[in-house]
Amino acid sequence: MPKINDMSKVINRFHILRCHYHIAFGHFLCVYLNINSLISLVLFMFVSQMANEARPCPCDIGDRFEYGGLGREVQVEHIKAYICKPSTSTEKAVIVIQDIFGWQLPNTRYMADMLAANGYIAICPDFFVGQKPWEPSDDWSTFNDWLKTRDASKIDREADVVLKYLKEQCNAKKIGVIGFCWGGMAVHHLMLKNPELKTGVAIYGIIKYFEDRYSLLHPTFFIFGENDDYIPLEQVTLLEQKLKQHCKVDYKVKIYPGQTHGFVHRKREDMNPQDKPYIEEARKDMLNWLNKYL
Repeated sequence: MPKINDMSKVINRFHILRCHYHIAFGHFLCVYLNINSLISLVLFMFVSQMANEARPCPCDIGDRFEYGGLGREVQVEHIKAYICKPSTSTEKAVIVIQDIFGWQLPNTRYMADMLAANGYIAICPDFFVGQKPWEPSDDWSTFNDWLKTRDASKIDREADVVLKYLKEQCNAKKIGVIGFCWGGMAVHHLMLKNPELKTGVAIYGIIKYFEDRYSLLHPTFFIFGENDDYIPLEQVTLLEQKLKQHCKVDYKVKIYPGQTHGFVHRKREDMNPQDKPYIEEARKDMLNWLNKYL
């Protein structure tokens, strides 16, 4: 140990050591706090994930199709839309209303192209009008707030704009509408309000938002899955009972055995062979209904 003869040197050395100690302690605190912040963040993410798993996304996206589409995007006044036309001219058109995952979901465009292949002008507008669609990674607890700004019963302006476009730009004279999930609710609303739409197909539209509203203006087909976690069979039974009491136009309610929410357009037949017959049956039923009334 070196000798220290000058007391001032001892004091200076003490001050230097104290400064080093403070710096080291400060560094330790920073690291400690950062580690604890990181631990807190990880714990928060873990708890949030556990909560989301316990109460999952309000809608299962299912199988996302790797599909580019055969149509094109167009601007229809204040909204964007995807449109696909058949190879031969026609005066029949179908408006395709998206689910909560938005108008650009490949699965929905696949359904629009299927309609075009069967002789209809098919148009899928952005009924969210530029607002962000739901993402599977979104926090489920915010869903109700998200839904309030995307009310399926407040789409009349957009529907009128699309109807005008189909009549003036596509020479359509007979127009129907189909919709999935959120779009199924929108179809239910339009069948109650819009006399220009000749028929509708509501595919697993959430019933609880349209309780006590059954006076349909035009023939409507309701498609449901037997094992739909979001639409209990009691609600489907009640819907059928109320339609029988109040509806004065043709309607049909059909439940497909063993099927879950989204089965018509969110399941790939090659990945779900046990569901394939029901997927194909529902799509055929949808087309037959449209053919009957358009």
